[in-house]
Amino acid sequence: MTAAAPPMSTKALLTDVTTVRLRPRYEGSNICTWIGFKHVNYLVEEAVLVHFAESGTPARRLYEEHGLGLDVVALETRILHAFHMDDVAEAEVVPDTEDDDRTLGFRVTLRVERDGSFLKAVAAKARVSLRADTYLPELGEPPAEFAPFVVDRLGAEARTGELAPIRVRMPDGDEAAVLASLTEGRNAYAWKWNIPYPYCHFTERLQMSGYLRLLEEAKDRFVLDRGISIKTLLDERKWIPVVPQSSVRVLDEAVMEEDLYSVYTVEEIFKDLTYTARMDCFVVRDGALTLTATGRITHGYAVIDNRSDWRLVPFDRRVLDALGGEQSGT
Repeated sequence: MTAAAPPMSTKALLTDVTTVRLRPRYEGSNICTWIGFKHVNYLVEEAVLVHFAESGTPARRLYEEHGLGLDVVALETRILHAFHMDDVAEAEVVPDTEDDDRTLGFRVTLRVERDGSFLKAVAAKARVSLRADTYLPELGEPPAEFAPFVVDRLGAEARTGELAPIRVRMPDGDEAAVLASLTEGRNAYAWKWNIPYPYCHFTERLQMSGYLRLLEEAKDRFVLDRGISIKTLLDERKWIPVVPQSSVRVLDEAVMEEDLYSVYTVEEIFKDLTYTARMDCFVVRDGALTLTATGRITHGYAVIDNRSDWRLVPFDRRVLDALGGEQSGT
């Protein structure tokens, strides 16, 4: 006979520090043996999920017993040292939630062993909402101490001030007009995409990992449009894109099979070595664009020296012109 699990509490979740060893997924090694930024963020997310489980509040139990979907609604990540295939990360999760916060906050540090010592490889911040499920019948009230972090819709805590979702009237059903309006007067690329179920979770909504995949795709589409695609610079120069910093914030919900309009805008180029870009994601509701997520990413380029080493290189005129040039299409 299996003993009943003890009642869930936020005490350990909000106070205990969790340390876990994680290995980046093989899928994330796309060029030589380096692990891309998306999969580094996956490690951060996995560390937070382990922290919930170790604190007695695993995601499965939250959902099955209390109808609460664990949603990572914000990730901000700095990559200080690259991860390689077969590296093992030592992940430390420190709770970082203030008394009046509406989301659960965590600071995550990933360390990696190099030459017999552990280096701080990643510093990240994550925030989590507990989304009350409305797809299936209600299960009753969750424990009272979880109530401050329960929302009926993702992004509820962000709908004030500068993070309030944008709503702009648009020609109903006119895809070309929507794309043109999103890129007009901006150094940007935009495209429409129908949200498939593999990008979603809890039966209906786009999850954080889906937005990370979109952020990666946005860069790929932008440089292809500007004539400096990933493969072009790899074949011609052995240049690869590198990412020292990224962030994504969910401001509203995007639902399976909705059309999502994504815009990738280059904002600033720093000393010919890195550039920052913003990604904004919109859905059309009631004839208006509604912002569901926003993210930023910093990119540079490195040249492959051999199968295990690379070094940063400055942008040349061709790359600078492409990054700062006029939009050539959507």
